[in-house]
Amino acid sequence: MITPLFIGASEIIIIAGVILLLFGGKKLPEMMRGLGQGVKEFKKGVHEVTEPLEDIKEEAEL
Repeated sequence: MITPLFIGASEIIIIAGVILLLFGGKKLPEMMRGLGQGVKEFKKGVHEVTEPLEDIKEEAEL
């Protein structure tokens, strides 16, 4: 039987510890900064795509 995946606090702490051991304390903040910038750029791109679609819908209604 397949059980749903529930991640508790202890599992998150273990995963964070393993990641810290693998990448080290100096590399981890750089990776998180890059991840944050990537998410910000993704949201910006999604917003830029939806604005022209709204303009096209408005023109079609006229």
